[in-house]
Amino acid sequence: MEEQKKRTRRANGESAIYFGKDERWHARVPMGYKDDGTPYRRHLTRPTRKELVDEVRRLEKQRDEGSARQPGKPWTVEKWLLHWIENIAKPVVSENTYDGYEVAVRVHLVPGVGKHRIDRLEPEHLESLYRRMQTAGSKAGTAHQAHRTARTALGEAVRRGHASKNAAALAKPPRMEEDEKEVEPYSVEEVQRLLLEVNKRRNSARWMLALALGLRQGETLGLRWEDVDLDNEYLKLRRNRLRPKYAHGCSDSVPCGRKAGYCPDRVQTRRETKNTKSRAGRRAVPLPGPLVAMLRSHRDEQERERKIAGDLWTKSDYVFTKPLGGPLSPNTDYHDWKRLLEDAAVRDGRLHDARHTAGTVLMLLSVPDRVIDQIMGWEPGGAARMRARYLHVPDHLLKEVARKIGAAIWGAPETTAVDKNQDNGS
Repeated sequence: MEEQKKRTRRANGESAIYFGKDERWHARVPMGYKDDGTPYRRHLTRPTRKELVDEVRRLEKQRDEGSARQPGKPWTVEKWLLHWIENIAKPVVSENTYDGYEVAVRVHLVPGVGKHRIDRLEPEHLESLYRRMQTAGSKAGTAHQAHRTARTALGEAVRRGHASKNAAALAKPPRMEEDEKEVEPYSVEEVQRLLLEVNKRRNSARWMLALALGLRQGETLGLRWEDVDLDNEYLKLRRNRLRPKYAHGCSDSVPCGRKAGYCPDRVQTRRETKNTKSRAGRRAVPLPGPLVAMLRSHRDEQERERKIAGDLWTKSDYVFTKPLGGPLSPNTDYHDWKRLLEDAAVRDGRLHDARHTAGTVLMLLSVPDRVIDQIMGWEPGGAARMRARYLHVPDHLLKEVARKIGAAIWGAPETTAVDKNQDNGS
């Protein structure tokens, strides 16, 4: 027993177990290194050797699996989220993704669960936050955005050893069904009414790219003339227009008192476009003959506008511009769509509904799935899911299918006496 209580020299990386003067068993467990490179050891003490050995083995297992808490003051959720979003996420994600993360962190996650220690955050804490958000009026989609942000941020904390589990990966977000509205694509008749109104407007080809080919807003507004080959009747999609973001340009000593976007001396802090990140998004799209004619006319009209504007023209190569040149704002484009619907006496809908319409028309024309996927820009792995979401089967097609099923199983419907008499020439 006396021999067992003696401290023995251990090899580097091994835990040291010894019996102390306080009549208790002690251990020093190597856990890695601190930020300054010095070794970090955890000290454990238990009344019996067996209890201590069991605890040492448990801690060594956590260390080897990377789930043990690291040295230093434990992170709070607030401290970790603010560190993650600025130093880890911001340098590698797109501006739009960062904006979504930032709102979820600042508006919902930090006020809701920020005071918890990151290693003590439980799924129930997050589920309670989601319920409180909805009670306060947030939609389920907003709670889902907070949930996805938390799951990504906490997943990084687990990978770096700051937490042993990802509470958000275990939490259950609210159901989305209540926020999902059934999308009804525009009918051919509605598209034709829109076409009549579109032909009266500036940038008319912009709307037909959405209705006929399903181009996303960012893809359309990011188009440059170098991407359009009218002779060979196709265009290449390789960049997206980003929503502008501004900072104050006025003096701190004499602030304008307005929001940054309305500051007279505002400074744009976000680039105009970004390259499409997915391979499916970078694609060639065929142009129907009438749309080629519209784009030719649009190019001629834009050249006339440039000559009339003279020095006031903002030089750019964008296909769709403001009256004095320069790229269109996505917000202005959205309001133009709403006015177009109203002027054409067509029911209100989202700009994205035009994309659903285009996908449905491609299906009605019996375009092969692979070609639909390329035109719409869907990734091969998720194309089937996207087709199920975007392509809508009209009622008359469903009735035709039902008729064919009935004929195949029950046979052709019997003709009535009137029909027989007509067939006999009676």
